[in-house]
Amino acid sequence: KMKLSAAIAVFAAAAAEAHYTFPSIANTPDWQYVRQTANFQSNGPVTSVNSPDIRCYQRNPGSGAPGTYTVAAGSTLAYNAKASISHPGPMAVYIAKVPAGQTAATWDGSGRVWSKIYQDRPTLGGSMTWPSNGARSINVQIPRCLQNGDYLLRAEHIALHSAGSAGGAQFYISCAQITVTGGSGTYSPRNQVSFPGAYTATDPGIMINIYYPVPTSYTPPGPAVETC
Repeated sequence: KMKLSAAIAVFAAAAAEAHYTFPSIANTPDWQYVRQTANFQSNGPVTSVNSPDIRCYQRNPGSGAPGTYTVAAGSTLAYNAKASISHPGPMAVYIAKVPAGQTAATWDGSGRVWSKIYQDRPTLGGSMTWPSNGARSINVQIPRCLQNGDYLLRAEHIALHSAGSAGGAQFYISCAQITVTGGSGTYSPRNQVSFPGAYTATDPGIMINIYYPVPTSYTPPGPAVETC
């Protein structure tokens, strides 16, 4: 029993090490501008697309991060992973404008307000090769056409290594608080979604066996990437 318990403990530790968080943007301290997530210690994923955690995975809903980071529209911002993105799957980034009368630190991100500004796709062939696999940060261009003001920036990586059945996909998520300056103000997203609400557990980009037979195509879940 002791050997079995020790083996289970080692396996659990290894599994936790394979998981990750997204705790920072640019060259800033962890959780300074990103809302601390419920998995800040465990590194565990969200597995239900219908859970409120699918939005920002906040440890303390209703409380924001200590700071809000100022970024110029049109510039590139790094969204950083703790450890590295060690599972196969797609990376996406969404953005939502904070309503008048609220701030990036106080707004909960509810409603059909999120638009996608970044999405990667796999290289297909003998296997699926993912651009984000092993990455420690993702570089995201902040649209030059945004209106100035406060936003929430939502990073999402979907791990698909166990996604052959509904509920098997693992979502690694966090939300950063940013203030955008120098934007042209013409941003007019065609497809906005809510979290939860954007996905179903059986979306073809979420419930998928990526190993056998190797897929010949892949459609990421959610809306298309918005452009200026």
